[in-house]
Amino acid sequence: MGGRGARGGFSKQYNEYGTQYHTVTQAGNVKFVEKNFRQAEPLMETMTKGRVYVQVGGDKLLRVVFFDKHNKRDRVLEYDKRHKEWHVHTGYFHKENSILEHEPITREDKIILERIKKKWHNYLKA
Repeated sequence: MGGRGARGGFSKQYNEYGTQYHTVTQAGNVKFVEKNFRQAEPLMETMTKGRVYVQVGGDKLLRVVFFDKHNKRDRVLEYDKRHKEWHVHTGYFHKENSILEHEPITREDKIILERIKKKWHNYLKA
């Protein structure tokens, strides 16, 4: 799986699609993925309607990526290691150190995040 959700072709950085991430586990429309190499492009698009990607690193949840009706990245819930809390980035593009760096997560985001954490912890226990 590539950063653009494609199985074939090449990215602008000449990384072959399908080589940047691998699936760790899947639960319904939630797919837990991990980078294959440090410079892998961010998850920007998907080919599966309703898909939610959860990027993991080892046994930790790093970010949750949601997509809009056009299968483009819409929102990202991300764990901030410095502040030890989750925050939201909205839109297809975002810069980590922009003026509107982070938005707080909503009540709905917290509910979704708890469900994802439960699915991940169940996977780790198995």
